[in-house]
Amino acid sequence: MKEKMNQMFRDKLFLVMLVLGLLTMVAAAGVVTIRRGNGQEQKPYVDMQGQDEYFAEEAKDQAPVAGNSNAENSGSEITQEEQVLAEAASNQDNAAAEQGHIAEEAGPETGNGQNTGLAANGTKDDGADPAVKEAGAGGSAATALVLNFVDTSKMLWPARGNVLLDYSMDSTIYFPTLEQYKCNPGLVIQSEVSTPVYAPAAARVLEAGNNEEIGDYVVLDLGNDYTVTCGQLKEITAVQGEYLEAGQLLGYVAEPTKYYTIEGSNVFLEMRHGEKTVDPLDYLE
Repeated sequence: MKEKMNQMFRDKLFLVMLVLGLLTMVAAAGVVTIRRGNGQEQKPYVDMQGQDEYFAEEAKDQAPVAGNSNAENSGSEITQEEQVLAEAASNQDNAAAEQGHIAEEAGPETGNGQNTGLAANGTKDDGADPAVKEAGAGGSAATALVLNFVDTSKMLWPARGNVLLDYSMDSTIYFPTLEQYKCNPGLVIQSEVSTPVYAPAAARVLEAGNNEEIGDYVVLDLGNDYTVTCGQLKEITAVQGEYLEAGQLLGYVAEPTKYYTIEGSNVFLEMRHGEKTVDPLDYLE
């Protein structure tokens, strides 16, 4: 019995030794594998010094450059391009500033030296001198007019002819058709029917109307409270609100009204400064 127990003990010891041996072999194999994984294996080709830099430089040289078939140095191109763009932007800013300065200096001024405040389309800005307007129908022409009539200014004759009745507000004069003496607030200028009648000065048309005494008429604003009325007209071409240059057509001489049948066809010319009539002969050239 004892012998049998010893035999079993030896068998178990053998098995333990066998298992330990196997475990030792497995552990040794694992260590070798780990060392191989961590170690540097010998490369199958010769390691060249600086080969990474060489291949990177070669790839850089062969890379296509967008917009440049010659593949020149991209760094210098970007620098030059940025410099050109910066100079162009600077020149553009300088040009815009210069244009603004020129526009400010070129703005028309009124007789008292104030800026007229005309907008780009020729209309008057708020606060601008109302005397400054544009010439042409409806004020649409490009040339600006300065309505700055003063005491020393001169007018053109609206039509050439003899003066049939003088201006007279201090005393009465005789009117042949009416067969009476009365004051005359204007000039009665002899002219033929259908003769053109022209604006005597740069003006804005305040009114175009008709009354029994002077027939169809036009009232013109010359600026600085000076106004002129031209009557005995027909086929009036001037429109209310329109700005006219001196010598621009107003209309044509009409047949005389019943107040001037004996005097004959004429142009009636009345001038006012404010509410007071003045003698047009003092201002006609």
